[in-house]
Amino acid sequence: MAGLDDILKQLPIDQIASKLGVDPAVAQQAVQEGGATILSGLQRNAQTPDGASAIEKALGKHTGLGDTIDVDQVDTVDGDKILTHVFGDQKEQVAKKLTDEPQTAGIDFGKLLPMLAPIVMGLLSKGQQQAAPQAQAGGGGFDIGGLIGGLLGGGGGQAQSSGGGIDIGGLLGGLFGGNK
Repeated sequence: MAGLDDILKQLPIDQIASKLGVDPAVAQQAVQEGGATILSGLQRNAQTPDGASAIEKALGKHTGLGDTIDVDQVDTVDGDKILTHVFGDQKEQVAKKLTDEPQTAGIDFGKLLPMLAPIVMGLLSKGQQQAAPQAQAGGGGFDIGGLIGGLLGGGGGQAQSSGGGIDIGGLLGGLFGGNK
């Protein structure tokens, strides 16, 4: 499966920039940071059996993401629910911390993250569907943490941002008191 940067290149950055009222370059950086943050939160949750099971169940609800993504069709209410599951009562703090970063000045992550969350889940579901036959052929179960770790560029729980700037692992570790 492609890495996070490759996947994020598939997103309609101009459409996202328009929705957020910012320059496409700023939107690109924000999408990279927001996507990496959501994936890092998911990876953190996937480290427990219950968390991994909940993520796999949620991925089943996000199948059918096509090759083209229309941001106007994204269900941000669903996105907000996803963020609540991923970050719990720290959801607003995560968005605020990202909003306060100088690299993404002008971005309201409280608006962006609910837009990105269903897209990220759809992309993960697509990756799960592509990886499942290989896992079954190898005799093993599906490794959701491995899939997310692969997207983040490794298996470690402390992911760096994909765009160069925000320490996503540090951000989440600071809010959640380190890894679960």
